[in-house]
Amino acid sequence: MALPNIVFFFTDQQRWDTAGCYGQELNITQNLDQLAADGVRFENAFTCQPVCGPARACLQTGKYATQTGVYRNGIALRQGEKTIAHWLSEAGYEVGYLGKWHLASTIGNSNEEIGQPFDCRTKPVPPERRGGWKDFWLAADALEHTSHGYDGHLFDAQMQRVDFKGYRADCLTDFAIDFLKNRSREKPFFLFISYLEPHHQNDRNRFVGPHGSKEKFKDFQFPGDLKGKEGDWKENYPDYLGACSQLDYNLGRIIVALEELRYADNTVLFFTSDHGCHFQTRNREYKRSCHEASIRIPLVIHGPGFRGGKVVQELVSLIDLPPTILNCAGLTKPEYMQGRPLEELLAGAADWPEEVFVQISETQVGRAIRTKRWKYSVRAPEKDGNLDSRSSVYVEDCLYDLKADPHEQENLVSRPELKEVRKELAAILKGRMAAAGEETPVIEPADS
Repeated sequence: MALPNIVFFFTDQQRWDTAGCYGQELNITQNLDQLAADGVRFENAFTCQPVCGPARACLQTGKYATQTGVYRNGIALRQGEKTIAHWLSEAGYEVGYLGKWHLASTIGNSNEEIGQPFDCRTKPVPPERRGGWKDFWLAADALEHTSHGYDGHLFDAQMQRVDFKGYRADCLTDFAIDFLKNRSREKPFFLFISYLEPHHQNDRNRFVGPHGSKEKFKDFQFPGDLKGKEGDWKENYPDYLGACSQLDYNLGRIIVALEELRYADNTVLFFTSDHGCHFQTRNREYKRSCHEASIRIPLVIHGPGFRGGKVVQELVSLIDLPPTILNCAGLTKPEYMQGRPLEELLAGAADWPEEVFVQISETQVGRAIRTKRWKYSVRAPEKDGNLDSRSSVYVEDCLYDLKADPHEQENLVSRPELKEVRKELAAILKGRMAAAGEETPVIEPADS
């Protein structure tokens, strides 16, 4: 059988519970819900770094953020890194990237070695900074700096400005469909579509749904983790849902295009996001914390090897997607990649990890694990999350019993009766840090 085509539909800052297949009661994601009904839905999927740039670096390389050096936003991916685009290009794929890149500019100070300053947030990304996406390129390093919810511009492979007019997610989808229609068909293709929605528009400090979203989605159900908390969710959630709904509309457009162009039967379609959103309820911005709202993401895969309406309950991570993509292309995962192909899980792997590992930056130098029952996180008291990537000493920060408290309302980290639980979780966390190439740290108890 011919190698499958791959389409990666990547959203930005989308909570898992915005989707009907994850329990959303409003009609937000009918296309994604159908994709899940026919494909595979991962009930418990998580990012490995709840910040845009680091999560993207992990997804491009299969390495954790501290291994790539992209531990915070504003650090370029090293040009020597081998990415999923390089791997698939070597395997005979046409590789194309569209939308938000966020891995070409290095700005700001750091105590780490982050390379020379380079700022192309409002300029074209040079070819050597595109991570191997060499066949088709239509992107901006910081899409929020070259566009708004409506109207803006990207840059093409020749570094020429390409303007668009209309709702941004619709326009990116127009470009994606044009690519599908106009390619030569000589090779299988890997198209990565990186949307900015439903991420807030930075320079306007608000979320931007299509016109009419505030009225259309005003009767939303309060997510349990937000209810009763401050933050800006009350005024922004309708527009946030509007953006998610429009993304789903555009997912439907991609699916129809694949069908009409006779690609559908041999295309693996991934749908996921880089991290979630807590609407300033856990810190002063929208993610960068250990909480479910920050780290839990939707993940649906459909196509060859991913059919049958299956629901997977095991915990999986964004770090598992690079080896999964390689496996789709018939490639064996290289040793340096930290995750595992999800195909192994579908085949009944008995040794799948019982936890996911998360690195947290900018608001803190933090580390966390999420098991089926527990959320356990630590932070480095003497380190700055923007300047430092790691520490040799951490202090326990959060412990949540997700079975009794799924919305993480009560932090149990200082409870003396849970001392043994914390000790066990600390040992697991140290092991995961060591496996990610970090030194094994000292973790001081919260009640010391």
